[in-house]
Amino acid sequence: MESSLGAIALGFVFGLQHATDTDHVVAVASIVSRTGRFVSGALVGAFWGLGHTVTIVGAGAAIVLFNVTVTSKAGLSMELAVALMLMALGMSRIVKLMRNREERSSSGHGEPGFWLVLRTLGPAQAARSTLTGLVHGLAGSATVALLVLSTVRSPYAAVVYLLVFGLGTIAGMIAITALLSVPFAARVPILFRFRRALALGTGLLSLGFGLYLAVHISFVDGLLLGR
Repeated sequence: MESSLGAIALGFVFGLQHATDTDHVVAVASIVSRTGRFVSGALVGAFWGLGHTVTIVGAGAAIVLFNVTVTSKAGLSMELAVALMLMALGMSRIVKLMRNREERSSSGHGEPGFWLVLRTLGPAQAARSTLTGLVHGLAGSATVALLVLSTVRSPYAAVVYLLVFGLGTIAGMIAITALLSVPFAARVPILFRFRRALALGTGLLSLGFGLYLAVHISFVDGLLLGR
C-alpha cells in the first residue's frame, strides 16, 4: 500500500518532467508568442495541461482498466498527428505575422469569475491551447499507461496515478508558459524591437520541428513504409 502511494506521489514529479518534453515546449511557445500578458501566458499552459490530462486519463484508463491495445501503427499515427499539428501551429503563426495581424486579448472588465479568466486569454487562444494538449495527450497515453502498469499493480491505483500525473503536467506547463511569456509581456523597451523576431522564431521552430518529426515518423520509424 505504502509503495503504491509513493509511486502515485512520484507521478506528480514525472508529470512535471513530462511537461518539459521538446515537442510540448515548442508547441506552446508558438501559442504564447500570440499573447501580450503574463497571466495569458500562464493560462496557455493551464488550458494545454487540461486538454493533455483529459486524453491521458481517458485513453490511459481504457488501456489500464479494459486492456485496450494500441498497435505500433496506431501509436505512430497519433505521433504523426502531433507533428502535423506542430506544422500547422508554426505555419499559422508565420502567416499572421507576415500579414501583420495579431489576435488581441480582451480586457474583460466587469465580468466575473471564469469568463474574466477566459477573456484574459481569449477564446481562440484557449481553444487552440486545449486542442494542442488533447492531441499531445492522445499521442502519449499508451506510453504513459504502460509505464504506470510497470510501476503500480492495482489498476485503480494506476488511474489515480494518471490523474496525479496530469496535475503535475498542468503545474509544469503553467510554469513553462509563464516563463516563456516574459519576453512578450515585460514592459522593457529593449525587448519591443525583438518581439516580432522572437514570435517569428517560434513559428519557424514549430514548423521545422514538426516537419522533422513527420519525416522521422513516416520514414525512419516506418509508418508510411509499412514496417
